[in-house]
Amino acid sequence: MRGQLREAAATFADGPDALESILLGLVDDVDRAAGEPLEIFPVCHHSPASAIAMARRLRQKQPKVVYLELCEDMAPLLTELRNCRLPVAVQAFATDVDGFPPEWSPLSVVAPVTEASAEYQAIAYALDTPGVELVLVDRSSDHVFQWDARRSQSDDPAADAGEPDTSAADEEAALHGDAVGVEIGDLRPRFAELEEHLLRHGKVRHWSEWWHQYVELPLGDGDHDTYRQVMFLIGSLFRRLAPGDPHRVRVDEDRERYMWTRMREHLAATGTDPADCLYVCGAFHAASRVEEFGVHGTDTYRISPRTATTWQYGLIPSSHAAIEAQFGLAAGSVSIAATVWAKNVKRTRVEPYRLEGQAGQTGTKKTKAQKGKAQKTAPATAPAPATPAPASDKLTGFLRQPPVLDRLDETELLGWSVEIVRAARRNGYLASTADAIAVFETSILLAGMRDRAKPTPYDFQDAAVTCIEKDTVPGRRDVRRLVEIMMGGDRIGKVGYDALPPLARDVHDRLAPLNLKLQQRGVQRALLDIASRPELQQCSDVLWILRYLMPHGTARPIMGERTLGERPIQESWDVALGTHQRALIELGYEGVSIEQVLEQRLRRTAYDPQATAATVLKAVEDATLYLRSRRLADELGTRALEVLSAERSVDGAPEVLRRVRRLLAYYRTSEPVLPPWIESFVKTGYAHYCTLLPTAFTDDDATVRQVSAMLGFLFSMESLALSLGCDRTQLELAVAQSHPRDPSKTALLWAAQQQLGHLSRTDLRARCDELLANPMVLPAYPRYLSGFVQALEPVPGLTDFVVEAVSNAFARLPDTVLLPWLPTLITTLRSGGAELAPLLIREAGRIFPGRLPALDAWVPPWQAQPEPEAVPSAAGADGDRRSALLVAHPATCDAVADLLGCDGTWATEDSHHPAGAALAGRHPDTAVALEALLTGA
Repeated sequence: MRGQLREAAATFADGPDALESILLGLVDDVDRAAGEPLEIFPVCHHSPASAIAMARRLRQKQPKVVYLELCEDMAPLLTELRNCRLPVAVQAFATDVDGFPPEWSPLSVVAPVTEASAEYQAIAYALDTPGVELVLVDRSSDHVFQWDARRSQSDDPAADAGEPDTSAADEEAALHGDAVGVEIGDLRPRFAELEEHLLRHGKVRHWSEWWHQYVELPLGDGDHDTYRQVMFLIGSLFRRLAPGDPHRVRVDEDRERYMWTRMREHLAATGTDPADCLYVCGAFHAASRVEEFGVHGTDTYRISPRTATTWQYGLIPSSHAAIEAQFGLAAGSVSIAATVWAKNVKRTRVEPYRLEGQAGQTGTKKTKAQKGKAQKTAPATAPAPATPAPASDKLTGFLRQPPVLDRLDETELLGWSVEIVRAARRNGYLASTADAIAVFETSILLAGMRDRAKPTPYDFQDAAVTCIEKDTVPGRRDVRRLVEIMMGGDRIGKVGYDALPPLARDVHDRLAPLNLKLQQRGVQRALLDIASRPELQQCSDVLWILRYLMPHGTARPIMGERTLGERPIQESWDVALGTHQRALIELGYEGVSIEQVLEQRLRRTAYDPQATAATVLKAVEDATLYLRSRRLADELGTRALEVLSAERSVDGAPEVLRRVRRLLAYYRTSEPVLPPWIESFVKTGYAHYCTLLPTAFTDDDATVRQVSAMLGFLFSMESLALSLGCDRTQLELAVAQSHPRDPSKTALLWAAQQQLGHLSRTDLRARCDELLANPMVLPAYPRYLSGFVQALEPVPGLTDFVVEAVSNAFARLPDTVLLPWLPTLITTLRSGGAELAPLLIREAGRIFPGRLPALDAWVPPWQAQPEPEAVPSAAGADGDRRSALLVAHPATCDAVADLLGCDGTWATEDSHHPAGAALAGRHPDTAVALEALLTGA
């Protein structure tokens, strides 16, 4: 082969030196890898040919030690694979990072495992064969991120790491989340021009189809030496023609140094003969040129220590679509690989390895007698020599042999054609028997046009799309998706109960009274009659916490709600815990119970540097609502007080007002006394908002709703704040110092002054009349009305006045001003005052007549002239009684007179009218109130 390649280099280039370094280097790489005393088994991820060759070689060689290219820290978790249904992914997860940038958190690394993969065959063999040791030799999960491309500001991922391809992902492609994927044998050209050349000349659309046609099928029947040399050659070719990215080359070489260093350390520690070992790695790393390569390589590489990050490990469900999306494979390629795997197992009669008790396997379990018979009849393998002879040249014959013209499997193709027509009919297509015949013939035609001996699943897929789909898709799935489903579909794995973390098992145990199949995918309905079955209260608590922690749809309430101070009677839930199993497992990495996880998250939210008083109050409410923890609520409430004192903006004032009101109402009805933190919060908030009020009125960034919420806090909490020692003068001074320029804020200030008694209702009405009478201010009048509407939050007693002002606006504003303002009023109420609209509606219903005939004679209350009140005479009975009362208590009368600003002296006996009677006549309401006060005393 060396001579043939040298002749080819001289023929296709200007001289033998142009390609000699590449073409002859390929042969050198193959010789080097094949001659290594520790047998190297190159694989490609999710390749049925690699899995078949692996199963065949394991039964022939029976190695005592299997070195596997997988993160070394994932080894303890592999035994749990027998409690799962494949495909699943081994995951390393870290939330509290130490040694990495905080924005990377959470860190996640996944390694998907399918049955049609060589790594699963090696794992199953090592775990179920007595005396065999499985050693993972690849970099740890911590080193994956230590060597991450982000450290060198590069956009390229590591050698076997890939980011999710969201363009090819469907609803199941998110099973891995945003984890970094690690697989054995990411064998794909890194030279874009090379991949394009292969696809164009191979007459295929994507890389998965090229691999299936030109590598997968020819290697399916090859012997062990042929398989190894071909895989060595492909790995060396792709490596030598890869772009010279320094970071990527360094990561590749560091991984190879890491793995060979670990293997030599294990050989030295255990004294194992390399001939009894098998090294399973990706073909890309098999023909390595680093100095540490091989059993006799140098020991110059020093492995860096791990960071202080604490890693958690577990198994999460995976799927074919998730694997395809994460590693950039064509949609349906993993499903087709699973179909080819099952077909190859049946055709070659190779007995694959399966973990004992593996869930979801199609193979039958063997009896002890059958196992013993198989062991007796198994061919004995001769021990490999210490220095193996060079392998014979199998590459020349393999590369020169013509393609094998397999006989067309008409039965299989006909079955596919009939099945796809049946599936198309179920999904709304007008398919018939003629379409099945057309698909059959078109598949053969396409295979011939592409120089293929027989139609592949990809040819059949193209033929089905051409003959059935035509130009419309009547249903949710197109024909291409139907073919993928027919070929095996998006098989989704499941992690068994015994392999779940303690938190997930605890959730399943606590929801057991619901009698649901919680590990089953899909939505299940749960009915909770808590009144008749009080034990279901615990299930309700778990479901509400899951709704808070888990993704949307995991637990969705259909009937029932959880509010402060209320106890549930009946609830109805849609539960999809099996569909979101990955999220539940990842919760187990954060704690041993969902209550602990919720408490940690609430604390993390409250103590975040960007936390606001509103977000901390929300955490307080959630702690009370879901955990019923007075201790945690008090701690977070104290934190809310600290955050409020440090705030210098009023952005969160509406949320603060809403949550403080709700918490106050809850504590007043459920606790004998208010918690100290909320008393301090009200006292501090009163002084805080009084200080910020003048600035907020003039600040353009502060909205009317935010200023209204500040006033709402001050007025609604005033009685409590004053009882705690606050001074009302501070509020009066803040209002007096406020000088807004915006019309809406000006109206809000007028409402505040009216609430404080500095502005009467008559003066407020007069100001509105002046605005309507001024043509220069008329266009801005709707903004004044918007301010009055927002004023209902702090001063709900102005509801009737706002109805009056809006009615006057409708009556007097011209259409050119009124009509453009109406949409603004509606959107303002909907976005910022939805809770205020019911107040206006109820008041309008009370004022306006309920029937149409009464409208003609109806006079608005604010336009009706009240009858003048008669001044009570001192000569009357009431006057005499009030006069006597005032004379009997002169000190009280003097105090009231000073308060009202009345000057005068007590009349003598010669006076015709006593001064007390005159005072009572001028202020009858005060006299009546004083009488009631004294009488009650």
